[in-house]
Amino acid sequence: MKNDNKIKLFLVDDDAVFLKSLEIQFLEHADFEIETFPTGELCIANLSQKPDVVILDFHLDGIDKSAINGLETLDKIKEIDSEIPVIMLSSQDKIDVAVQCIHHNAFDYVVKSETAFLRLQKIISSIFQLKQIKKELNWYMDRM
Repeated sequence: MKNDNKIKLFLVDDDAVFLKSLEIQFLEHADFEIETFPTGELCIANLSQKPDVVILDFHLDGIDKSAINGLETLDKIKEIDSEIPVIMLSSQDKIDVAVQCIHHNAFDYVVKSETAFLRLQKIISSIFQLKQIKKELNWYMDRM
């Protein structure tokens, strides 16, 4: 997390309406610093900004059919920085899509629905709880 205690969140989705809606929900419910991107390429080009969490659409081909998809974007993010937690989003409620995302090292998978925002909030909270536990564990391990 950043020094000013804002969570830097990247939202990546080619659906402009959904992307704006998600951005508004996050801004209304917590203190986030948000960057939005309509393509995976733009997200990757901005990873030097060190996001705390990336929320990434599975398809990403609505604007540019030749754009890289969500899984390719996820793989590139993990190549650049394997520690960035990526939550995959999709309108597909299929177990094989979720499993595929997890196999590509996504932190979690969320189906786009009326409850997606609440689920995303809980997952982000879990990410930071896990980071705190790892930090404490490392502290204890350093003392042994």
